[in-house]
Amino acid sequence: MIGVLVKIAWRNIVRNRRRSLMTASAVAAGALAMLLFLGYTTYIFLGMETGNVQHLGHLRVFRAGYFLYGAGNPSAYGIDGYREVMRSIGADPVLEPMIRVLTPTQSLMGIAANYRGDNAASRTFFGEGIIPSDRDRMLRWDQYHTGIYHPLDPPMADADESRGLIGTGLARILNLCAPLALPECPPAPAAAPPPGEHPGKVNADIAELAGRDVPQGGRAPGGAQIDLLAATVGGAPNVVSLNVIGAQPQGAKELDDAYVLMHLALAQQLVYGREEHKITAIVLQLKDSRYLSAARARLNALFRERHLDLEVRDFAELVPFYGQVIRLFSSIFLFIALVMGMIVLFAVVNTMTMNVMERINEIGTSRAMGVRRSRIRAQFLIEGTLIGLIGTAVGAALAIAIAALVNRSGITWIPPGNATAIPLHLDVLGRPLRALGICAGLVLVATAAALLPANRAARLSVVDALRHI
Repeated sequence: MIGVLVKIAWRNIVRNRRRSLMTASAVAAGALAMLLFLGYTTYIFLGMETGNVQHLGHLRVFRAGYFLYGAGNPSAYGIDGYREVMRSIGADPVLEPMIRVLTPTQSLMGIAANYRGDNAASRTFFGEGIIPSDRDRMLRWDQYHTGIYHPLDPPMADADESRGLIGTGLARILNLCAPLALPECPPAPAAAPPPGEHPGKVNADIAELAGRDVPQGGRAPGGAQIDLLAATVGGAPNVVSLNVIGAQPQGAKELDDAYVLMHLALAQQLVYGREEHKITAIVLQLKDSRYLSAARARLNALFRERHLDLEVRDFAELVPFYGQVIRLFSSIFLFIALVMGMIVLFAVVNTMTMNVMERINEIGTSRAMGVRRSRIRAQFLIEGTLIGLIGTAVGAALAIAIAALVNRSGITWIPPGNATAIPLHLDVLGRPLRALGICAGLVLVATAAALLPANRAARLSVVDALRHI
């Protein structure tokens, strides 16, 4: 029975080629637009997740209260006995198979100064102490094969605690463009000192403090070097010198103008001095993002068992911008889906209504021969379904072809939160269930659009249909 109805529906579609082609084209356009936007948003979501996981890890363990209050004074929320905590996490039989990188990090704030040369300058900074080899491993995480990898350039070394990187904006502010050979970084004009203040008094004081605590690597002769001033946990001022080996652009200007990346040991020396060295956070990068919820639950259970005053946060909590972008693009996708759905709906309704009007005599003849109303209704519903299937199939094929061309074209762009260009990809098949959902949704819309004309055809009076001219 169904095969006969499909055959009749196909013949009716072919009989009205032009009308059926225009309707199927509307469905194909809807499928094409929605699938391409799905591929674009999928790539953005996966790219943002990859970038955040590369730099922040999946999970971070803090001392309780740091997430809400620690940004103003990171040193006051140091984790005591962090090495033992890390050993417990790494040796846990549940967590060990999930973890790819387990590393400590130290956040700090203070004043960065370059008192060498005629244009001495200083600026408040936000710093991060890391283990370079662990950071390099983290930057290589690419679960979704996005091709995103921005290594530390030039690389830092675990054995040299005196070397570090800064943001290009901070390098410009501290007049390090020439020593670091930075392009498009003109020297700053000479600024007049404030009235009554000696031009180099503040920087000379910092230089004097820095001379008391020269880092292990010593001063880099002829190289770029800055002095970092911060308060220790005890409130005393402390200064260390950092040999700047390069500058990397950051995603936001505010961060680019203040970012300092240094060795963990140097950051601990600056923050804790001769006191016990602690850390701000323990970073966990997992092998697969699907482990995130399970790993977080296990960490919380482990801390409760050991009565540790620690809390766990994931990268989405640390970067609210990530969730905002996802919600924004999800809303845009919903809007596009609604618009395309309405276009498909009205196109199919118009086509099926015209088909009913042209075939009233046929409907009357079929009803007079004993064909039931349900079969008349099913015939028109199958026509709408076939038009929807044809249109979505064509739209999906075009979307895959266009995505392949774009992915091989080498087009690059700078996404939100990035400072460097990355390849543009349209990941149409990256989430196959969503792509199938879009196609199935459009077919359902086309079928539903045929329901009203189909009901009208089924309710026609046999006598009125037969005498219709």
